[in-house]
Amino acid sequence: MDDLAGFLRTRRSRVDPASAGIPTDSRRRVEGLRREEVAHLSGVSVDYYVRLEQGRATQPSEQVLDALAGVLGLDETEREHLHRLARQRRRRPKAPASRVRPELLRVLDLVADAPAVIMNHRLDVLAGNRLAGLLYGRPLPGLNTARHIFLEEAERGLYADWENCTLDAVGHLRLAAGKYPEDPRLASLIGELAMGSERFRRLWARADVCARTHGRKAYRHPLVGLLELHQENFSLPDASGMELLVLSAAPGSATEDGLRLLGGLGADSGDPQPTVNTQVRE
Repeated sequence: MDDLAGFLRTRRSRVDPASAGIPTDSRRRVEGLRREEVAHLSGVSVDYYVRLEQGRATQPSEQVLDALAGVLGLDETEREHLHRLARQRRRRPKAPASRVRPELLRVLDLVADAPAVIMNHRLDVLAGNRLAGLLYGRPLPGLNTARHIFLEEAERGLYADWENCTLDAVGHLRLAAGKYPEDPRLASLIGELAMGSERFRRLWARADVCARTHGRKAYRHPLVGLLELHQENFSLPDASGMELLVLSAAPGSATEDGLRLLGGLGADSGDPQPTVNTQVRE
């Protein structure tokens, strides 16, 4: 699903030669740096770097990887991803199980005034509170947010900032593919998205990675209008790869009123789509 050679090629193509102190002219036809330029700047032989990009070199040292990361201008997330891809040749970690402990489900019960969900590395929603179900307007079991964003055309209007949502989803799945290259369900999901979405194919080919931590998320709900929420991602302190996501509204904001109205509408209608403490099966 992801490999060191491909990642190096895409990063190399994005480096401005001038920023690396390499003069350019109108005759230059290479986008980004040449392979021999990367090798020279990082202090490795051209032959060794070529073998890295061809997938023929094994077990590059930490020093070589750090040097390459510096030349390619990688940020911290990309640097960690580079090291992880190199380690895959020695160790192929299995995908973790996605079973939610009952204690975590009780935590969701405590979050009453904000949508909250637990997701795994594949962006499957494993569990969610009542407001999360009302926000998505559908039962949460079986919901994969990447599939929801890219393939369910009728649902695209829910995401007020759809293009940024697609960037986040692909960047997250790229990281997951680097962490769990032997996960067949993740590979199947990526294949499905690539078959069904031209935008996903284009973004995936860029090999961008990003770690989701916090930020603005805007939804355009058909019943209560625009909801400008702040998302906080809490990685669970175990090897599960799961995260708790909480979408909060600023106190006194129109979005806070919108969430309150949304919760009331669900109660008034008898809440036909219960979503409290539900989870998908493995």
